[in-house]
Amino acid sequence: MTAAKTAQSIQYSTSSLERARRAMRCAPFQLPWYAAVKTQGVFLGAIAGESGVERQYTRSPLSELVAENHLLWLIDVGVLRREVDGQGITDSFRLTPLGRQLTAQWQENPTEWKTAVSPCDRLFNAARRWLRLPF
Repeated sequence: MTAAKTAQSIQYSTSSLERARRAMRCAPFQLPWYAAVKTQGVFLGAIAGESGVERQYTRSPLSELVAENHLLWLIDVGVLRREVDGQGITDSFRLTPLGRQLTAQWQENPTEWKTAVSPCDRLFNAARRWLRLPF
């Protein structure tokens, strides 16, 4: 079975999908960043600072600490993973099957991605991040 078939055959609960959508849309990363990590690993250095803005990964420059904090939350939620090489964990990130599924949906319908995130969604996501409650 191919990886694409495996990814599409995974059934996620409604609450998992909503939590992942909220976390991804509340994060400071733009759709081009999600598209990039869908197909290849992206290093933290390409996200942080002005390079993230130049690549359209973020709207404004992020420090490495802020970027990594957001990335760790996306890992906790289950949409992102760190890449591993022969020597161990790297500072490169890729989407999980859940993250790839949601990114593919947004790439097919970009207006859904651009829909404003409600203040309630931002508050709910911030509270979960602060308490570190992925589930």
